[in-house]
Amino acid sequence: MIKIGNAPCSWGVEFADDPRNPAWRKVLEENAKAGFKGIELGPVGFMPEDPAILADALEEFDQELVGGVVFRPFHDPDAWDDVMDGAVRTCKALKAHGAQHLVLIDSISPRRAPTAGRADEAEQMDAAEWAAFRDRIATVAKMGAEEYGLTVGMHAHAAGFIDFEPELERLLGEVDEAILKICFDTGHHSYAGFDPVAFMKKHIDRISYMHFKDIDPTVKAHVVANRTDFYEACGQGIFCNLGDGDVDFPAVRQVLLDAGFEGWCTVEQDCDPEGDTSPLHDAKLNRAYLQSIGF
Repeated sequence: MIKIGNAPCSWGVEFADDPRNPAWRKVLEENAKAGFKGIELGPVGFMPEDPAILADALEEFDQELVGGVVFRPFHDPDAWDDVMDGAVRTCKALKAHGAQHLVLIDSISPRRAPTAGRADEAEQMDAAEWAAFRDRIATVAKMGAEEYGLTVGMHAHAAGFIDFEPELERLLGEVDEAILKICFDTGHHSYAGFDPVAFMKKHIDRISYMHFKDIDPTVKAHVVANRTDFYEACGQGIFCNLGDGDVDFPAVRQVLLDAGFEGWCTVEQDCDPEGDTSPLHDAKLNRAYLQSIGF
């Protein structure tokens, strides 16, 4: 059975300490009102790290914790303490609430930000830098899988060093599948200039978790041409409501069904926390759209 969840980033929550963030209880409440039964943790520290407090709220709003994301600079060797802090705290939170999915994302790098969506121009790491980068990802993946019993997925993300399809495939070829699978994000794959459905067909056996995100092709063309900052692109609406962009969600659904995929698929509509749109309104539209195509 495929279950549909949502994530705090759909309310503009990208960083735990952002003063623009909505209240965490409001996110849980509105997620429930929109018809979702599951939600991600968001950046660790956004929701309470006291398990008793969060457990009570999840029960109050009839929500299941699905997973959590470590969105930290894996590319920066000097930031290793920060990466591990986020990873350990996220693992502990997920374990405390019986959540399954630990998602690893290399955060935005100034070296890669101007070439989001431009695979042929993007700076590449040399062999030594790549090996160390890969090993840091593998270390966290091994910890999550073996010490905490989580299913760990690598998530490609615009403007990081795992952005484009060849980079993701290279990493998957060098890290044991037993500890690292794929959290596949339809929107980031399109943002990067690749075909999400074709990738899913090729790698469905390694995809353990899905992020549903759609891309406005007009905004994408504009921000890629203008080398627009990722968060500015979010504010410009690059991640539109599901079904309004260039991702073929009926085809995505068919690939999942054909493979017998079971478990969670989570909506992520990154947005500006002070933007003009209503996250609750968008969440309702996204749930309705997914229901309309059989999810």
